[in-house]
Amino acid sequence: MTTYLIKFFLIYLSCLFKFVAGPILGTAAGYGLWEIVLVSVSGLMTTVFLFTYLGEWIKRNWTFNLRKKKKRFSKNSRRIVKVWQKFGPIGIAAITPMLLTPIGGTIVMIAFRVEKKKVFLYMFVSGMFWAIILGASIQQILNIPYIGDLIR
Repeated sequence: MTTYLIKFFLIYLSCLFKFVAGPILGTAAGYGLWEIVLVSVSGLMTTVFLFTYLGEWIKRNWTFNLRKKKKRFSKNSRRIVKVWQKFGPIGIAAITPMLLTPIGGTIVMIAFRVEKKKVFLYMFVSGMFWAIILGASIQQILNIPYIGDLIR
C-alpha cells in the first residue's frame, strides 16, 4: 500500500507540470483507466487552482526583472492569440493538456481575464476528456500483441 501511494504521489507531482505524464506513467505503473484519470486530473486542477489564486498574489507582491526585454509577440504567442480569437477560453482549455502545460494554459486564461469559475470548469472538462482519451488509447496500444511485447 505504501509503494502504491508513493507511486501515485510521484505521478501526481509530475502531472502538476506536464499533464501527459499522468496517462503515460499511470499506464507504466499498471493503473486502471479511472486511476489514471484521477491522478492526471487532480494534478492539472491543483495547478489551475494554485496559479489562479496564488498567481494574482505573486503578480501583486513580487516583481520579476530577471530577463532582458524580449519580443512582445513570438511565434508561439501569436498561435495562442489565434486560438483565443477563434475559440475563446474553451479553445485554450482544450489545447492545454496536449500542447501547453497546466501552468501555461492557466496563465493564458488569467491573462485574458477569464472568470475563475469558467477557468476551473473548462480546464476540468478538458482534463477529463484528455485523460480518458489518452489513458484508454495507451492501454489499447499496449494490447496490440507485438507492441505490448516490445515494451514489457
